[in-house]
Amino acid sequence: MITSGIDIGKNSHVISVIDQDTGVPLVKPTSFTNNFEGFKKLDKILEPYSEKNLRVGMEDTGHYHFNLLHHLLKEGYSTYLINPSKTDAERKLTGNITKNDQQDSMQIADILAYPARKKLYRKVDMTFFSMDEQKSLTRLHADLTEQLCPIGNKIQKSLDILFPEYNSLFGGHYGKTYMKILMTFKSAANIAEADITDIKEAMKHNGRGRGVSFTAEDLQALARNSVAQANKGEEYALEARLDQYTVVAEQLEKVDKKIEELSKETNSPMLTIPGISHLSCTTILAEIRCIGNFNSAAKLTKFAGVAPKHYESSQFDAKHCSISKKGNKYLRKILYQIITPVINNNKVFKDYYDKKISEGKSHRCAQGHCVRKLLRIIFHILATGEGFDPDKLK
Repeated sequence: MITSGIDIGKNSHVISVIDQDTGVPLVKPTSFTNNFEGFKKLDKILEPYSEKNLRVGMEDTGHYHFNLLHHLLKEGYSTYLINPSKTDAERKLTGNITKNDQQDSMQIADILAYPARKKLYRKVDMTFFSMDEQKSLTRLHADLTEQLCPIGNKIQKSLDILFPEYNSLFGGHYGKTYMKILMTFKSAANIAEADITDIKEAMKHNGRGRGVSFTAEDLQALARNSVAQANKGEEYALEARLDQYTVVAEQLEKVDKKIEELSKETNSPMLTIPGISHLSCTTILAEIRCIGNFNSAAKLTKFAGVAPKHYESSQFDAKHCSISKKGNKYLRKILYQIITPVINNNKVFKDYYDKKISEGKSHRCAQGHCVRKLLRIIFHILATGEGFDPDKLK
């Protein structure tokens, strides 16, 4: 068998080729650039061995390997991805403390040669890229959502100074009327001195949803009795933050619409699970990529990082352990976000949650049990193509 290991870098990669039957390096560690010319050089290196049961491996780390992986698969090479934590552990077992690209490329080639190490790597095909568009969008959704939170906190900080009573008029924050009034007046002092017709104009409700339950007179009366202080600098800061929030929220709305469009096209049977939306369904699919990468629900659970840790020594066996969190953080986060609506929309999940609570589990621990149950169902649905059937859960 001939194996090739590629150590991945941002601007260049290093390749080694080894004849595992003889242990002889056929190609000593050689660098090639991460561009068209570099890929042509790679093709010339691999060409003499392409018909000789060649395996090509690289670490599954970051995103720098995506274009190279796509090129190798397009050219028809048997290509494998290796968990970088596994190669690090292998390096330490062999006594190598220092890390360098040349040694790593040789080590990756060696790992591919032994069936006993099959757990360290997995073969990939073009389905690896089948959910790339969805993954880019769902990751963008996560990034934009994280941006909104600190901006919103700063808006509330400004409101605590300029109009601390303002939020008491609304059931929620950042709706159209909520934002329009703030953008128009910015402070209690400005509302208190404003013409009532200007306040009514700012409060006009256009579009879907319910309007506000208070009048312009109510708003002005509250402003005139506010304990707020006048602060033009804080008004300017509030205006800037409102502009920031609006831009990010509009971007998020566009991304969510595109995600919904793609989800309707995919029409995954996972959507039949009550409590799972187009966003959560697409996020889960994008992070899993291909259910064929997992031969059991337990492997999927481990991939998500929600498997319970187990600690045991000769004299101690821990009965309560947290989840491992060694897995895909985006998948884990969306699972915990959707588990409450899943519990609330399905009696079997609600009964299972209540059972864990009655056993003395905490709320978070009971949620974890439900998340693992949900993953078992997702694995079955994606592996079989069947829709969700609550009767099968009993």
